[in-house]
Amino acid sequence: MFSLISRVPIRNLVYRQTPTLIGALAIAELFYRWHSFVLEAVGFLLTWCVLDAVAGVLAKLIGKPLSPQTDR
Repeated sequence: MFSLISRVPIRNLVYRQTPTLIGALAIAELFYRWHSFVLEAVGFLLTWCVLDAVAGVLAKLIGKPLSPQTDR
């Protein structure tokens, strides 16, 4: 996880992950009542992953990247 965060520019992480993070937190808080921290944490992470994948597909269909372009 640290290597992922250290290799991807912070600006890209903020633009790409913040909307899906907030959506996943809202979904998990409203709907996940499994009485187990581990199950709810895994559910939150899976929800975040699915929302990020959907956002990526929508960005490709629309033709606009979710994160600003960098010269790397």
